Amino acid sequence: MELWDIYNKDNKKTGNVIDRYGNQRLKEGEYHYITQAVIVNSKGDMLISKRSKTKAKFPLMWEFGGGSVKAGENTLDAVVRETREELGIKLNKEEAIFLKTIRNDKYKYFKDMWMFRKDIKIKDLNFTDNEVIDAKWVTIEEFENMCKNNEMTPIIEFDRNDYKTIETLIYKKT
Repeated sequence: MELWDIYNKDNKKTGNVIDRYGNQRLKEGEYHYITQAVIVNSKGDMLISKRSKTKAKFPLMWEFGGGSVKAGENTLDAVVRETREELGIKLNKEEAIFLKTIRNDKYKYFKDMWMFRKDIKIKDLNFTDNEVIDAKWVTIEEFENMCKNNEMTPIIEFDRNDYKTIETLIYKKT
């Protein structure tokens, strides 16, 4: 059982929860929360991971690490937890930089995107939960090409303008 808090279209908690794996579904105007980590190394490359073929949605597609926010959890705690579970990466919450919140009406979620600066070797990653099967560093140009070639999940919601924001934030932090 994995419980999600339910939000309304104005991003306010309704006080209700739903079991992600239960029979109940989100109703019209109800949303849950997901979160993603945009991890950028010292060269400005972004870490993306490849979803397992057993994933119900978007199998074998590339994405940023992250996942669903559990009931009572905030998005920063969730992105740190999900990144540790999926990739074996321990992120420091104090180093997190908030990027943006997105509302997706088609898939009924809000998404908070967080940025982290971290140099990690791919060989040091640990795909422990069978949700991820591969990872790699990509430049913004490679990322854009992967989006054009439909290799990225359709819910990636990240583009060159977001990358420019990251560059600005990186230079502020140094």
